[in-house]
Amino acid sequence: MHTNTDMLGNVIKQARQRADVTIETLAEKVGVTDRYIYRIENEGKKPSYEVLCKIIQTLHIDPDLIFYPKKPTKDSEVEDLLRMLYNCDERSLEVVKATAKALIGTAPEK
Repeated sequence: MHTNTDMLGNVIKQARQRADVTIETLAEKVGVTDRYIYRIENEGKKPSYEVLCKIIQTLHIDPDLIFYPKKPTKDSEVEDLLRMLYNCDERSLEVVKATAKALIGTAPEK
């Protein structure tokens, strides 16, 4: 039987892997040891509220995945795109926005 801490560890691990972030890098960004992150992901360790918030913000995890696990989730491709957008600088965001507007403007009528 899976517990909430197993689910939490899986959500964090999957988000970290999708973001292509190592345990060591995540630990450094969050301000904990890599062993602590490993224990959260694999041993059911419950992080403090502060650490959990930092992990959610660093990996751009939708909090609903953690706090409302039975709620239907969005398409993973959209989530991946949003995660990439969070990591863009201002110039890159402007390029993405202009590209999206151009694509929408040239889309065939339905």
